[in-house]
Amino acid sequence: MPFLGGGAIDSNNFVYKIYLFLLTYLYFSWQWCFGGKTLGMRSWKIKIVNESEIKPNFQQATKRFLASALSLILLGSGFLWAIFDKNKKTLHDHLSKTKLIVEK
Repeated sequence: MPFLGGGAIDSNNFVYKIYLFLLTYLYFSWQWCFGGKTLGMRSWKIKIVNESEIKPNFQQATKRFLASALSLILLGSGFLWAIFDKNKKTLHDHLSKTKLIVEK
């Protein structure tokens, strides 16, 4: 609001959409790298690990975030991939070399 003279941000503002995308990216990548899970994942007792069974690095988290955005753009087909995959991994799991595991 201070940058717009007290007015509200237009919902079609491209810069605002980029800002929201970057904010979302920072939230997910930070949570995945430093805790292995987001707040919602804590409730379900699941976390993300890489192939070495440790928290993903920042590069893997970035790949996972961008690939999951692609999965959404493809009408969720990247998520449906898990139904047919023998290891139950989604498209973004394969591209980022990560996986979801259930905590004990």
